[in-house]
Formats: sequence, structure tokens, C-alpha cells
Amino acid sequence: MAIAIPPPEIEDSAYLVHRQWMIRALELAEKAGDAGEVPVGAVIVSADGNLIAEGENRKERDKDPTAHAEILALRAAGQAMQNWHLNECTLYVTLEPCPMCAGAIALARLRLLVYSVDDPKTGAIRTVANIPDSACSNHRLPVISGILESACRQHLQSWFAQRRLKSQK
Repeated sequence: MAIAIPPPEIEDSAYLVHRQWMIRALELAEKAGDAGEVPVGAVIVSADGNLIAEGENRKERDKDPTAHAEILALRAAGQAMQNWHLNECTLYVTLEPCPMCAGAIALARLRLLVYSVDDPKTGAIRTVANIPDSACSNHRLPVISGILESACRQHLQSWFAQRRLKSQK
């Protein structure tokens, strides 16, 4: 499925950087969706703008309930950095993280989380719960949401619509 990426409307350099990395996360989400996974992709970038790690949902392929894109990216980043403290890193993810991922993100002490689409069912950053700002979190996490929101939302909705069609046959 081809993803329509709208041209940038904002010329802010920070926005353009966030958009660039979200496009990569969306490419990973597409790959996950093509493999039968819920299409979520995640990318972790260092403070100097270098790609450190990436992940895509792999729960079905790995038969692992923890194989969410964010968890896989966090694991790979920890290995690449040789440190579980990722306090100089930014995580880009196409869908608002669930409670498990939000907890792992807080524990990793990321510098910034950038996600695209709110998740009204399990979103644990701002929508249903707010784990990073709750009393149980030892790390206050800056968050930016809505980067490439329409493209990511459209991709998720199309994937779920196709899945429903297949299950009706």
C-alpha cells in the first residue's frame, strides 16, 4: 500500500527533522503491516541526529506479546549505546504508546518522545492515561504529537479496514 506523504506546511527546521524521522517510522509501520502486524514503526535518534535503532511491531511473527515497535527499538538502542539510559535520544513512533511501552520509555529516560496518532483505546502518554507525568514515573518526558498525523492515521485505518474485509470473507 502506497503511503501519501503531504508536503511540509511548516518550514521550521525542528519540524522538518521530526517529519523526516516520522517518515522513516511510517516506512517501518508499512513493512510491519505488510507482514500481518499492526502497522506501527519506531525510530530512535541520537542528539546529533544519527539513527541509533529502529523497530516495527513483531508480536505475531515472534509470538511475543512484548514485541512492540517501541520495545524493540529501545532494546536495540540500549545495545547500540551500551547503556539503558537513553537520555540524549529521541523516539519517533507512529502511534501513541501503550502502557507497557510508555513505562519502558519513562524508564529509558528518553530526551523526547515524538508520536503521530493518538490511540483512544490504549494510549498511555496523553489520551487514555498519562504515565510519563504520573506519580509512578521517575522521569518527566517532553512529548510532541501530531507529526504526519493524517498519513499515519490513514495508514492505520486502511490496514484495519482491509483486515476486517479479509475476516468477512
